[in-house]
Amino acid sequence: MEPILKTYLEGLKVGRVQTHKNLAMYPLLSTYAAGLDYLLLDEALGQGFMEIVEVSKEGVVPELRVINNGRLMVLILDGEELVGAKQNRVVNTTILVKGESTLVIPVSCVEQGRWVYRSSKFQTEERIMSSRLRAMKAEQVHQSVRQTGRYRADQGAVWDGIAEMAQRRGAGSPSMAMAAIYEKERPSLDGYVNHFQLVTSQVGAVFLINGQAAGLEAFGRPDTFGKVFRKLLQSYALDALDGFQPEKEIKPLKSKVTPFLADCLAADPEGRPSVGLGTDWRVENGKVAGLGLTHDGALLHLSFFNRNGGPGREARFSRMARFTERRGRH
Repeated sequence: MEPILKTYLEGLKVGRVQTHKNLAMYPLLSTYAAGLDYLLLDEALGQGFMEIVEVSKEGVVPELRVINNGRLMVLILDGEELVGAKQNRVVNTTILVKGESTLVIPVSCVEQGRWVYRSSKFQTEERIMSSRLRAMKAEQVHQSVRQTGRYRADQGAVWDGIAEMAQRRGAGSPSMAMAAIYEKERPSLDGYVNHFQLVTSQVGAVFLINGQAAGLEAFGRPDTFGKVFRKLLQSYALDALDGFQPEKEIKPLKSKVTPFLADCLAADPEGRPSVGLGTDWRVENGKVAGLGLTHDGALLHLSFFNRNGGPGREARFSRMARFTERRGRH
């Protein structure tokens, strides 16, 4: 384990569990504080410091252009949805954009049936791709980086995952947009999210669905986690809602969290130059998959997903098998 990641993970303390229905959150507490000054994507767009546009008038599905007109760096999170222009996209990895710079970033389409301008620029909504689809995408991006050096996902598998969830949730739309699922399930998602709250010194959380560890999200500063708290909660709540079985009541035991954290700590991350500033870290073994970003000796973001019995494991691996097969034919 890379020293900076190891030190960070070893320093995390697990707080008191919070639950609602089949979703549980164990807060992760830490005194760690990354000394980097940056804005989050929502802040930069809201303050008018950043623009996100198609790379050209014609557009290219897996890439967008980010223009940071501000002095501060901007942190864009893996899975954040960008809405507008020719079609909605999600970001393929966590990226730190240098101040006063322009950068082309890797994305995946989450609106299959539209390729026409709705606006000249992208905006954000309070949405991050569901944790299960992010886990699938993280594994695909890791394979792509290993084989080609590009942070690409399998676009067909992403569309399949969204279409399957939309069918299960009765949330179809003319453009097969991921946004339609969130909009249809808004009352139910609010019902989940409103039962959780931040605690002092919380830098992240381990989320459990149906009693099993689903994923870990952690940041270098408590205020960063606080600003994306609702977005991340919704991404796990959507998977919890999708897998809710009212006849089953499974207690979210801490004994499920401890071995999952141990698996994260035992992982051997691969580091490469990030799309933007810093080092992009990738993890994939028999138990966990994940990603992280560090810069100037500071950790900014970590995501780990459970590959060993986590929710949606079978579907995720079947799509990964299709992805591997397709790549093998090229």
